[in-house]
Amino acid sequence: MAEHGAHITTASVADDQPSIFEVVAQDSLMTAVRPALQHVVKVLAESNPSHYGFFWRWFDEIFTLLDLLLQQHYLSKTSASFSENFYGLKRIVMGDTHKFQKLASAGLPKKQLWKSIVFLVLLPYLKVKLEKLVSSLREEDEYSIHPPSSHWKRFYRAFLAAYPFVNMAWEGWFLIQQLQYILGKAQHHSPLLRLAGVRLGRLTVQDIQALEHKPAEASIVQHPARSVNEKIKSALKKAVGGVALSLSTGLSVGVFFLQFLDWWYSSENQETIKSLTALPTPPPPVHLDYNSDSPLLPKMKTVCPLCRKTRVNDTVLATSGYVFCYRCVFNYVRSHQACPITGYPTEVQHLIKLYSPEN
Repeated sequence: MAEHGAHITTASVADDQPSIFEVVAQDSLMTAVRPALQHVVKVLAESNPSHYGFFWRWFDEIFTLLDLLLQQHYLSKTSASFSENFYGLKRIVMGDTHKFQKLASAGLPKKQLWKSIVFLVLLPYLKVKLEKLVSSLREEDEYSIHPPSSHWKRFYRAFLAAYPFVNMAWEGWFLIQQLQYILGKAQHHSPLLRLAGVRLGRLTVQDIQALEHKPAEASIVQHPARSVNEKIKSALKKAVGGVALSLSTGLSVGVFFLQFLDWWYSSENQETIKSLTALPTPPPPVHLDYNSDSPLLPKMKTVCPLCRKTRVNDTVLATSGYVFCYRCVFNYVRSHQACPITGYPTEVQHLIKLYSPEN
């Protein structure tokens, strides 16, 4: 087995084709960055909902926009995504022979560039939104928000039943492609690369030299007098490039930090972490007093703060401790991701239904 693995690696190197370990590592890099940034934003939103709650509510869209700037910068400047460039890889247009391959500093052609952006940025965003929709529909189905005879309920129940099989077929497609890549039967480890019309290859010495000399040459070249529109376009392009460069620098540093966190929270270090984090239990949060003059809180404790009627199907928010009607608080939390009274960041899974002895 070891000899066979060595043979595969040697063949890949000879063919300028990265090994399966390199391509899987670069795929997992951006997968690890997203939840790490999401956790940071969540901590900030919980500490100060009024200032950072916006970033938590619109995290997917903000992350997608920054990812778009980052990937477009790298694809146009290095012919690779951020993670591919981090591991010394580049994208090669299918059909280009070794003799006529362009240097990585030339960037990808427009057709392959925009196809790559769609599969690198837009497709993951849609997948995240679809998973959130499926999760929301499952919660609605569990708590029976719609009447049993509703056509909508029958439709989304069929959708929920089919989604696991569709997802399994999607993941199986990628697995089969990776197996073919390992066995040398395919040039792509991912079917998305084939759809984009590119394949991965290692950076050559000429590519590295060209990438190192390109920024220096750009700063030395003196441009002739240009019109105001050209100057504005140039300034905007430099601003976008600066944002992308700042993101890439921050992510490069963050990658090493993520690797440190993976090591720190590994099973071997759990006992060390428990000993270092054995702190006393903090006191419960101080909530608003019912006798306060807050217009959000009704005078009677049996009244829902949202609909101002006697509560039906009592439900408490685990993040704040306030009790509402289930239908009222479910719709509010699903729309605003926050407690109506305190503004604490809240998800639907924080709803806890209360059952009295009479029920």
